Amino acid sequence: MPQVFSPNQRAIDKSTYVIIASFFDEDDNAVTPNSGLNWTLSKLDGTIINSRSAVSITPGTSITIVLSGSDLDYDDGPERVLTIQGTYESDLGSELPFKDQVRFTVQDLIAVN
Repeated sequence: MPQVFSPNQRAIDKSTYVIIASFFDEDDNAVTPNSGLNWTLSKLDGTIINSRSAVSITPGTSITIVLSGSDLDYDDGPERVLTIQGTYESDLGSELPFKDQVRFTVQDLIAVN
């Protein structure tokens, strides 16, 4: 099951923002998800931001997602949700699904192009 977090809950309009996800099984042991791991960036209402839907990620016990530019355009609204999903193996079974998300706010800046 993932543990998704962002070091700061506030992104800056059209800047760069980093989200880190680490993955653990039911015994809290680090686990590498199966292939098919992906993320989606949306507004709170589910509207996809910057065509970032089901973006593939190379699986690892921890991954870093870097958002920038149009991903963080305040004109698309101040609230964002990054959802990550995939499957993993454990003593409980194979291809076990997981989903998690992190919400963050984009801060508007004056006179930013």
